[in-house]
Amino acid sequence: MSLALNYKGKSFQFSYTIDRKKLVVGFVILFGLTLISSRSTQDLDEKHSRIEFAKTGYEQQKEELVRLKNSTEDQITGIILKLAEVQGQLQRVNALGTRLVEQAGLSQDEFNFNTLPPSGGPITGSVITLEGNNEMISRIETMIDSLENKTQQLSALESIMLNHHITEVSSVEGRPINKGWLSSHYGVRKDPFSGMPAMHKGLDFAAKEGEKVVATGAGLVTWSGKRYGYGNLVEIDHGDGLVTRYGHNKQTSVKIGDVVTKGQQIALVGNTGRSTGAHVHYEVLRHGKQQDPLPFVYNKR
Repeated sequence: MSLALNYKGKSFQFSYTIDRKKLVVGFVILFGLTLISSRSTQDLDEKHSRIEFAKTGYEQQKEELVRLKNSTEDQITGIILKLAEVQGQLQRVNALGTRLVEQAGLSQDEFNFNTLPPSGGPITGSVITLEGNNEMISRIETMIDSLENKTQQLSALESIMLNHHITEVSSVEGRPINKGWLSSHYGVRKDPFSGMPAMHKGLDFAAKEGEKVVATGAGLVTWSGKRYGYGNLVEIDHGDGLVTRYGHNKQTSVKIGDVVTKGQQIALVGNTGRSTGAHVHYEVLRHGKQQDPLPFVYNKR
């Protein structure tokens, strides 16, 4: 078997004969080239697909790392802001404690709110330590120690002041206003907002807005500011578990930590909080439970 190629032109004539052997070799070479070309194209496509897959995986990991970084930064920012808030509260406690110590005439060495006292004692449990230098955790631990110490100091200071400085005038009696009238008693009444029966845990004294609200006994101011339902509230601890509250004030005239005397102005009559008009909501609590204030108001010893 052979293949003959003939060409005849006007000025040129060509003739070529390919025998069977050459023809087979030619087909084999042509097939091999075609196969190699096809395989090369497939290899390139496969490598390209692998590269694209790897790129996609890396991009997803990058996005996850960015989200984790942003989330961590937000958490750290929140912790730093909270630490700053606590630091501000500590400074206010320091100022309050220093003022109380001065008012009580006590030694600054015994009640120094600006430094932590020395302490010690036997180990009562396992000791947990943190490896590394973690400044933030160290600051938190310092603040916790400081808060615990200041709480103990304030408790001791309160006890001293209540027992040694105002015991002789700490009896609670009389009305919380100089001008006004008793407008609502202690006990179950129709709620002025819902119209349903509800327990009224104090006395209401109606008066003109801006009239003086006075302390019914000497004591230590433990609250002065807004409280839900009460509006602007003043709370006074008279010692021996006795506390009085004065609610709905237009504004308060005392600060937390102030020592007040019987009859001293502590606020102005107002209509703040859950209130329908200018009045003073007056409560008496003994060991945390509201009492009927009426016997204290009309106590004629």
